[in-house]
Amino acid sequence: MFLDTHVDIPSTYMVEPRFDSGTDTELQVDLGKMERGGLDAAFFIIYTGQGPRTAEGYAEAVAEADRKYSAIHKMVEIYPERIALATTPDAVVANRAAGRLSAMIGIENGYSLGRSLANVDRAFERGARYLGLTHFGHNALCTSSGAMPELGDDPDDASGLTGFGRAVVQRANRLGIMVDVSHSSDACVRDVLAFSRAPIIASHSAARALADHPRNLTDDLLRGIAEKGGVIQVVALDAYVKHDPARSEAIKALEADVARAAGADAFDHDVHGELPDYVEGLKLIDLQYPPATLDDYLDHVEHIAQVAGIDHVGLASDFDGGGGVVGWRDASETQNVVEGLRRRGFSRKDVAKITSGNLLRVWREVEAVAAELRDQ
Repeated sequence: MFLDTHVDIPSTYMVEPRFDSGTDTELQVDLGKMERGGLDAAFFIIYTGQGPRTAEGYAEAVAEADRKYSAIHKMVEIYPERIALATTPDAVVANRAAGRLSAMIGIENGYSLGRSLANVDRAFERGARYLGLTHFGHNALCTSSGAMPELGDDPDDASGLTGFGRAVVQRANRLGIMVDVSHSSDACVRDVLAFSRAPIIASHSAARALADHPRNLTDDLLRGIAEKGGVIQVVALDAYVKHDPARSEAIKALEADVARAAGADAFDHDVHGELPDYVEGLKLIDLQYPPATLDDYLDHVEHIAQVAGIDHVGLASDFDGGGGVVGWRDASETQNVVEGLRRRGFSRKDVAKITSGNLLRVWREVEAVAAELRDQ
């Protein structure tokens, strides 16, 4: 079984016909691509970009999250013979046995919780089974690996998890929601490791030893997550897989130009990612600064397996959110990853762990901790 822990969806998913996942779409992940590529299960993401920590900002984030929950539920309601919502690891296994794909739900950025613990409960009720504490920009839960000074962030703030963040982690532990530290600052990751009662995950992160980006995890943090019993799902996003500052700067400049031409204050992948100027500009950048390949990606998988252990590494595409490497450009190419792991000498047993087993094990352990906490 192949399970991807991070697939983004556009704001108008299942609303605009071009984003109807039951049809042949321009998205990197739709049901047809999943079926052809052998992508059995995916966490579809409730992502909200970081905005001001004001009543208005929180209200907008909550509304955006609500739209995305509704879209994911609409997908499984329209195509029940092809895909079903899975809110437990056992449901993922059962869906595959029944010949159906599995859709799970993950949250990227606790900003969409507002400042309400009740929204953690509501997220669980709507199917969310992991909670990514941050994105770019500090929030009310913890500091991010990517501070946003334009929102008032202090880039030198090393405070980590806040009091509200600790309460959210505690509530997630009690409900059975996996706590996700991708995008979190090093200080936040350390705090979560110390505070969480359950194993934690990094839903889409890579190794800083191979690509020196603050979004990636140091070897010490990789080992810390493993010692806690957790798992690191390796992200297939070019800038985190292959450190190329010149390429990154060229893409930033392109994004700024495209946003400016569109009359926007900032580049939004959902809005501008399919514009011809962006698509063609990215092709030129690819020629000048070759993007990361599947082999580059598998280097991270191998490194994390060596540092954290084979029981603590998994896979995440970040498709439709900027993800994709040469050789794994969309869900239809998923078997290339499996074949690549086998070429690297991973046994059939280890491939099964990497492609789904490790994540499902952690999820079950998180459920077990939740049951223990509820019984106390």
